[in-house]
Amino acid sequence: MRILIAEDDVVSRHLLETTLTKWGYEVISTTDGIQAFDALSQPDAPSLAVLDWMMPGMDGAEVCHRARSLGTDRLLYIILLTAKGRKEDIVQGLTAGADDYIIKPFDRSELKARINVGERILRLQAELAARVKELELALANVKLLQGLLPICCYCKKIRNDQNYWQQVDTYIADHSEAQFTHGICPECREKIVRPELERLKVNEPAVPN
Repeated sequence: MRILIAEDDVVSRHLLETTLTKWGYEVISTTDGIQAFDALSQPDAPSLAVLDWMMPGMDGAEVCHRARSLGTDRLLYIILLTAKGRKEDIVQGLTAGADDYIIKPFDRSELKARINVGERILRLQAELAARVKELELALANVKLLQGLLPICCYCKKIRNDQNYWQQVDTYIADHSEAQFTHGICPECREKIVRPELERLKVNEPAVPN
């Protein structure tokens, strides 16, 4: 996994680079907020970023805000690295678009834990995005009946787009996911089926003794 770091202090940046590389991450290193935002604006930008709050050109909170306003569907998890520990400072950073924060000087085990959290969240978001795409594709393939349907007022057949008249059940089956099981309603049973049965009884030849 690739991780973007933005840190203007040489010692802190080297420590981050060494630590993350040792953990097996591919590190993309920047030295100020402008470089960091430019890196996050690229189509192949890393999905996880560790940004120092106080940087020349553009601070970490502003990078968060601008990165979130790009309007892309790309997943991005941002951890702010800051010496500011006041509650209002933390709220400001999270409001700007950061997902998490670490207080300087950072503890390596805490950094590792928070990066692991970011990886899990990114993985869950990726899985959710894939499921949403599958659902959108499935919905796109669902056939819908809509608009006005020309129907015969006598036989109740429906005229399709090819100007061919179809039975209602055939038309609906062709234009939706519905399936039919046929039965006889009580009214038709009395009006049609029962008289037909009576007629068959009358016309049934007598069985000789």
